[in-house]
Amino acid sequence: MSQNAVLSRPRSAFQQLAKVHLSVTVRDVNTAIMELLIMAYALKTSCAKNIIGVIPYFPYSKQCKMRKRGSIVCKLLASMLAKAGLTHIITMDLHQKEIQGFFTFPVDNLRASPFLLQYIQEEIPDYRNAIIVAKSPSAAKRAQSYAERLRLGLAVMHGEAQCSESDMADGRHSPPCVRNTFGHPGLELPLMMAKEKPPITVVGDVGGRIAIIVDDIIDDVEDFVATAEILKERGAYKIYVMATHGLLSADAPRLIEESAIDEVVVTNTVPHEVQKLQCPKIKTVDVSMILAEAIRRIHNGESMAYLFRNITVDD
Repeated sequence: MSQNAVLSRPRSAFQQLAKVHLSVTVRDVNTAIMELLIMAYALKTSCAKNIIGVIPYFPYSKQCKMRKRGSIVCKLLASMLAKAGLTHIITMDLHQKEIQGFFTFPVDNLRASPFLLQYIQEEIPDYRNAIIVAKSPSAAKRAQSYAERLRLGLAVMHGEAQCSESDMADGRHSPPCVRNTFGHPGLELPLMMAKEKPPITVVGDVGGRIAIIVDDIIDDVEDFVATAEILKERGAYKIYVMATHGLLSADAPRLIEESAIDEVVVTNTVPHEVQKLQCPKIKTVDVSMILAEAIRRIHNGESMAYLFRNITVDD
């Protein structure tokens, strides 16, 4: 057994290493995680010197911060991977860069933005007339990074749609709040005011422009569809959505096909061949080359700095 073990399913070509062991996480994430943990532990007990996990899309990455008294599942997964024996992870576009601090071993967080920027320049006609759109203020830094490198304008969506994700629907308010008059009748805590956001509005001029919405993950597409409708009303004549990880779960292909979105561009960190058959608007950008190069450099003990050249802090 080689001293450096790379956890990925074997493929016929080295360039296909983007489709690695956890590429099936979207369909059965828990089974894939258990398989990875068992494989890593088997290699650890076989005295492998280094065990490198190639995980293009890191699962549970959205659960990386505590909301009310909820759990931080991403931290739990990082601890499990370390306990199983992994010594290094190669991933791409973590939902939050701070996730790297959950690990006790090196994490190489590669970026897909150079590939997406190249697609914009080569595949979108008249992209000089485009404007980069952040669908929420939290995505403004990523959108600003794209806009500065393409030398384009920036627009930000503010507010939220009525159907967007909220704390009220995720069970964190159960059981319902009832004032307890027993135990400490003299103790009354002040009630927190509920957060309310205005309807979606656009900060920036998109009239007569190509709108390019950028984000890191496309899962439930209702927010993107609502954003596209607003941009269309404001005068955008063509709308693109670009993201690294195209989960596209549930009825996402049908909603995209029926929406005002002209094209959805995602990378192949997550397999979505079935969704592409259901919706011809979905396009794929291949990022296997950078993952294969990262594996080669780590195996040969070469510097990884070359893969992070010209990468901005906000990217």
